[in-house]
Amino acid sequence: MGIALHRGTVAEVVLDFPPVNAVPAAGWHDLAATVAEAGADPATRVVVLAAEGRGFCAGVDIKEMQRTAGHEALLAANRGCAAAFAAVYDCPVPVIAAVQGFCLGGGVGLAGNADLVVAADDATFGLPEVDRGALGAATHLARLVPQQLMRTMVYTCRRVGAWELHRFGTVLEVVPPAGLRRAARRVAEEIAAKDPLVIRRAKESLNGIDPIDVKRSYRFEQGFTFELNLDGAGDRARDAFVREAERPFTERGHR
Repeated sequence: MGIALHRGTVAEVVLDFPPVNAVPAAGWHDLAATVAEAGADPATRVVVLAAEGRGFCAGVDIKEMQRTAGHEALLAANRGCAAAFAAVYDCPVPVIAAVQGFCLGGGVGLAGNADLVVAADDATFGLPEVDRGALGAATHLARLVPQQLMRTMVYTCRRVGAWELHRFGTVLEVVPPAGLRRAARRVAEEIAAKDPLVIRRAKESLNGIDPIDVKRSYRFEQGFTFELNLDGAGDRARDAFVREAERPFTERGHR
């Protein structure tokens, strides 16, 4: 359980936080360090970011925040998310996100900052932040969907499927779940066959012409999460989430 690194020309960084890959604060920092480690290895030509289980990433571990006194866990998670998203973006080689099941909150931050996304046909993408009394990762969602759809998804917390993102061109391939890692690796090996120095310079140059500073933009969003927490809205929403999550499944409200 945790973050695993499988080295090679195509390196794999794998999230594994059962049951839903809700990543604890320390896990985000571990993920940032592992992606940086993979990218710093001169033998690495491409990184595949994948996950075990039925979902790619459910975002931050809200239960951890609510059982930790004070703001320590909230601050650690916010800094950890910023570090992990930045590590994916700044990785000196291309990063391919292999997304299955749910990709929510912080999962969108990871996929949105990846260079390419390959998704299983059961993958859905969404930001439930408004329902959790928080804001963030609209910066990264805007790299996956058009502006007005991004706003709709933020306000309503609706999810969109992999095939819709494929129509936008932001998901490269949609495949059955059983073939997801294989499909991501096939694209990775195509890139890895190129001159590694040229690919590293290409990554650097593409980041250099990006019209949005994704790190600064995301930290701006996070400022409103801190504000909502001070206003009490964050705690109220997180408490409600935990209460709902702890109810028997048959008693929960479903949308």
